[in-house]
Amino acid sequence: MKAVDIESFDLNLLRVFEALYQEGSATRAAVRLNLGQSAVSAALGRLRAMYGDPLFTRTGRGLTATQRAHELSPLVIDALDKFRQTCQLSTDIGASFEGRAIALGMSDDFEIAFGRAIIQATRLAAPGLRLIFRQTYSAVVGDMLQGRALDLALVSGGISSRTFGRETVAQGRYACLVDARSAPSPTWQLSLAEFIGREHVLVSSGGLVGVVDEVLAGVGQKRRVVASTTHFSAVPYLLQGTDALVTLPRHAALAIAAQTGLRVADCPIEMPRYGVELAWRVDAVRDSAVGAVRDTVLQVLRGYDWT
Repeated sequence: MKAVDIESFDLNLLRVFEALYQEGSATRAAVRLNLGQSAVSAALGRLRAMYGDPLFTRTGRGLTATQRAHELSPLVIDALDKFRQTCQLSTDIGASFEGRAIALGMSDDFEIAFGRAIIQATRLAAPGLRLIFRQTYSAVVGDMLQGRALDLALVSGGISSRTFGRETVAQGRYACLVDARSAPSPTWQLSLAEFIGREHVLVSSGGLVGVVDEVLAGVGQKRRVVASTTHFSAVPYLLQGTDALVTLPRHAALAIAAQTGLRVADCPIEMPRYGVELAWRVDAVRDSAVGAVRDTVLQVLRGYDWT
């Protein structure tokens, strides 16, 4: 493959690469860039010739990035982000957010509890900016931040890598949810005997054992888990009409109960607290759009009653 002549290179091709990589579809990339599909296809042809690689292959569900495209993506996206930052130096900050999108990673307990408030606050702080909520969890969040799949990440328990900026904003705690019809009264308190006696639904990113099992094992007890799910949003549909219960972060329990026929109960056994932390790539907050969203998320979280 011959060397690329940067003098004759059309930098708009990098925007096409970014859109194709992030959207996984030529059709969606064309809509995002306000281009015709023929223009996107032509740009992809030029990119393939330039990098000597197919970059994206067609599958039944759209386009799949090749290994070379995965290698190029952080470099291309970082270069475009830096160029966007230079544009912001000579323009009004409010206007510079128009058309921008910031990816905020979080598990859906945070999205359920804080998503709407974050959207509303961002609308005021950064008019024109679009938020992208992406599912993540502690085992993969570092790679997603480093690979630029995320600009910011809200995580429980902290993030293991020390290469990111971070701020711990609260100590979260747990609560239980049950169908209101299985609770004797609004003032009903869940006893440890009933807690152990009921069937449980576990919310977990993949494990078969949760923090509740660890706590119960410490006092010589165990529970019976009848099902597990990876999404907190499934909880109302799994509990309604049953006597089962789920133990989950209190912020999610309160938000779900407010919209469903479920009732919140205090855990009848002492559960550990966990850190609620916002993390970001250090270089990312030089981008005023990322900085604005970071400050907005922190404002929403600090205004919440975590007690």
